[in-house]
Amino acid sequence: MTKARQEATIEKAPLVVIGAGPGGYAAAFRAVELGLAVTLVDPEANPGGVCLHRGCIPSKAFLHAAKLVRDAAEAKAMGLHFAAPRLDIDALRGWKDGIVETLTGGLGGKVKQKQIRYLRGRARLSGPRELAVDLTEGKTAALAFDQAILATGSRPALPAFGADLSERIVDSTGALHPPSFPGTLLVIGGGYIGLELGSVYAALGSRVTVVEMLPQLMTGADRDLVSQLKRRLDRQFEAVLTGTKVLGLKEQKNGVKVTLQDKQGGQSSKLFDRVLVAVGRRPNIENLGLEAAGVALTDGFIKVDAERRTTAPGIYAIGDVTGQPMLAHKAAHEGQVAAAVAAGRPAAFEPRAIPAVCFTDPEIAWTGLTETEARDQKRPIKTAKIPWRSLGRTLTLGRDDGLTKLIVDPDTDLVLGVGLAGPGAGELIGEATLAIEMAARWQDLAFTIHAHPTLSEGIMEAAATLFA
Repeated sequence: MTKARQEATIEKAPLVVIGAGPGGYAAAFRAVELGLAVTLVDPEANPGGVCLHRGCIPSKAFLHAAKLVRDAAEAKAMGLHFAAPRLDIDALRGWKDGIVETLTGGLGGKVKQKQIRYLRGRARLSGPRELAVDLTEGKTAALAFDQAILATGSRPALPAFGADLSERIVDSTGALHPPSFPGTLLVIGGGYIGLELGSVYAALGSRVTVVEMLPQLMTGADRDLVSQLKRRLDRQFEAVLTGTKVLGLKEQKNGVKVTLQDKQGGQSSKLFDRVLVAVGRRPNIENLGLEAAGVALTDGFIKVDAERRTTAPGIYAIGDVTGQPMLAHKAAHEGQVAAAVAAGRPAAFEPRAIPAVCFTDPEIAWTGLTETEARDQKRPIKTAKIPWRSLGRTLTLGRDDGLTKLIVDPDTDLVLGVGLAGPGAGELIGEATLAIEMAARWQDLAFTIHAHPTLSEGIMEAAATLFA
């Protein structure tokens, strides 16, 4: 800051939540409901964190726009012909920004309604029970707290490729506020962020190439699910290059020169109008004052127990700063656990399953144990699969792709995991997660009557194959 900061008198704060993303605001709201006085600290004018401001919500808005473009093009097979869409990028950005403003503004109103003290600024722990907040107006607030919840989230990881972020080289934040859609785009990283944003750019006119260092897209998801997506991406994208490394980026007047190394070790250079770096995220733990408060790390994340307590008394941590999976819904659940423990209620973070969704087309969703994990653990399992082309509802949607897979314990018949690939898989994974949480057996799914014709029938029918 160019302006000297003015130290404020130390104020008392029973519970401070640092970070107002999905975990932080969930913790703050729950803590107030349980009778605690809460101070919520975040740099943004309203709560929401990366998810609402620069992540989950704006990306899903763009993905919906991309889906409309693809649906219109594919409707030709049904005898419906639409003119090519005309893209008004300013209107598209404005629509996306309006959604973000509506949601974050609603959270801001809820903060006031619940009488939560909201400090806009960046907080750092200055001792075991003290913190300082660098407020946006140039002052510093000093707080003495009884308890604190750390929920500062994560940011895009940026490997050293020999070039910095710019208008041509962007991370996910920059990709969600494009000045234009480039003629050619290189996506570095074949995870869910890169594939989702690559799908958007491809649908809106860019020729997209994806580079993934590992041998498979969507590491962590089972190969048979990913294959459902890759077949479609091979048609949507210019190229999908797995087992390929990026050796360097060099920004030029006419684009970005990218040096690649293929599976055999051969090198080549290609020119792209824009490059999106999407190789994962890293926790926001720097400059947080963890050492001053006695908060320990493990494997680069804040160490916590089942109650989300850190190694410092009275300090909890939730969300991306505590490790994988870095998902908004996981952070929100942890926030409610930490708030309950802070209020003296019994609670622990011990889910049987945490669902994950990649909102590409088709969507990929999984929950609980994957077949890959079972193989790595040398754990015996039974699997049941059914392709969605056998579901009447799939064909009425103009699709013939999709897959449902159940992972079952062969001795107890318990459902251990479920994987889905297909349109709307993210909406269907909730039933599977509930089944695992409630210790359902595959017979429970097979005998549960599902509405016809629906995509959810795939879960019932996959389970029914185990009767054979």
